[in-house]
Amino acid sequence: MGKLTIRDVTVGEGTPKICVPMVGDTLDKLLEEADYLQNLEIDLVEWRVDFFQLVEDLEAVKHALVEVRKRLQNIPLIFTFRNAREGGEKEVTKELYFKLNKAVAETKQIDLLDIELFSGEKTVTDLIKVAHANGVKVILSNHDFEKTPPKEEVVSRLRKAQDLGADLPKIAVMPRDAKDVLILLEATLEMKNNYANRPIISMSMAGEGVISRVAGELFGSAVTFGAAKKASAPGQVGVKELQKVLDLIHRNLP
Repeated sequence: MGKLTIRDVTVGEGTPKICVPMVGDTLDKLLEEADYLQNLEIDLVEWRVDFFQLVEDLEAVKHALVEVRKRLQNIPLIFTFRNAREGGEKEVTKELYFKLNKAVAETKQIDLLDIELFSGEKTVTDLIKVAHANGVKVILSNHDFEKTPPKEEVVSRLRKAQDLGADLPKIAVMPRDAKDVLILLEATLEMKNNYANRPIISMSMAGEGVISRVAGELFGSAVTFGAAKKASAPGQVGVKELQKVLDLIHRNLP
């Protein structure tokens, strides 16, 4: 599938890389989280800025980002505003969404920018250009909290993200039963074997989907999300438990 190196982390080789979200709603809470995360065995950190009380104040966001970046030192940082329609804490206008992501990419304080696939093609392509011009990699993501689409649709969305220029195409879907989890895993494997020329991220959410969060090395998902103190999505496993299971699977694969 190809590899992607971010600072000292190479996504797409070995065990899936563990990413932990920061969800503090104030700067003090974010800095507490950042200090705590430095003591965990993790590969990436995601700042879920939709939890931040001052998210609509671009200067406050940029100030917080500088302080968080100092605390995280060399840990790769993902910047994510998740709209409510895709499971986030709030909804903002398209204009603010664009301005926020553009301003943060231009600070060059982040390593990856998460852009929602269905933000509108012009918004997506313009933000990808801004990110890449500033040395920032792009996760192009889609989250369906209502259902698991058919396998062909899951593959189609991952391929669309790749075709638009995502460095890491990502999809997360909600299962209603075990068959839905199999759909996600089969779609991931098909993408990996037939279409992907770069690492991809996929997961089935909630309790039923936990298997997808630990089986990425086998099926093709290169990053998994774990919880440190508070989960940012249903089904996230604690980091220490997650690491043990990932290591167990890795040791038993050929």
